[in-house]
Amino acid sequence: MSTLSLPSKIKDTAMPIPALSVRNAVKTYANGLTALNNVNLEVAPGEFFGLLGPNGAGKTTLISAMAGLSRLSSGDIAICGHDVRRDPYAARRSLGVVPQELVFDPFFSVREALRFQSGYFGIHHNDDWIDEIIESLGLTDKANTNTRNLSGGMKRRVMVAQALVHRPPVIVLDEPTAGVDVELRQSLWHFIERLNKQGHTIILTTHYLEEAQNLCNRIAMLKHGQIVALDSTENLLKSESSLRLSITLDNKLPESLRKCLIHEDGYTYLLKLADYGQLAFVLQAVQFDHITIKNMHMMETDLEDVFLRLTSDHQSGDAA
Repeated sequence: MSTLSLPSKIKDTAMPIPALSVRNAVKTYANGLTALNNVNLEVAPGEFFGLLGPNGAGKTTLISAMAGLSRLSSGDIAICGHDVRRDPYAARRSLGVVPQELVFDPFFSVREALRFQSGYFGIHHNDDWIDEIIESLGLTDKANTNTRNLSGGMKRRVMVAQALVHRPPVIVLDEPTAGVDVELRQSLWHFIERLNKQGHTIILTTHYLEEAQNLCNRIAMLKHGQIVALDSTENLLKSESSLRLSITLDNKLPESLRKCLIHEDGYTYLLKLADYGQLAFVLQAVQFDHITIKNMHMMETDLEDVFLRLTSDHQSGDAA
């Protein structure tokens, strides 16, 4: 198997040019809807960056503006120092986007589709590079298959290949594992992590928060077109100081513990505790009501807790 010969890692300099720079980005539609409201962020070269938010938060709008598919009402976006509006060709050459929707031309084979995509960027006679991408994404057996005859997972791989065919330093993955099986998800992440280690900047949007937690060094969270959090994944996890207790009883939860309740399923309850000291209060309340504990365990804070707290329009109990 050949080794993917990607561009070497960008050397550290005193002031490296950001892979992505978003300045005061505003997008307002004719009906008055504001999809982006003064968004500011920078992504450094070589980062694995997460862009998270609920549906309608503005993620896809921002990605469309980055790719030059829509124009901001005001503000600026630059890809590797190239302004998307003033230098659109260079900006687009620096960016590879894997969209959420499965978009493919049903009249071409996999190899033909990649050659055609190369032509969009004025690239010709790059069959060696196309072969490397096809092999690295496990598409060798499907290289001459018409794209309309591929499974959904294989079409997803082709879309990743199309995003890489011009060797962009910045790769945007918009829900890349939506609707794909576990095996493909794992192989895709192995490949993307390899790209990142070789110097590519990865910007990921996903509803699989465990993926973001495991992969992303930094994360921005959007809500109603505004950034509500922008920090390292480690710091975001530390910001959620509360604990969660899952407890199964042989009777109803004592009324005195209802204020801690997040979710219930039969006689299994999920409680939110301020600290470990509150665990003693829970045990005392259960014992006082002569209720037997059938099962109990503490749950570690994860990115989902932080996400719900920062992006939900409801109280934590309702959001859960």
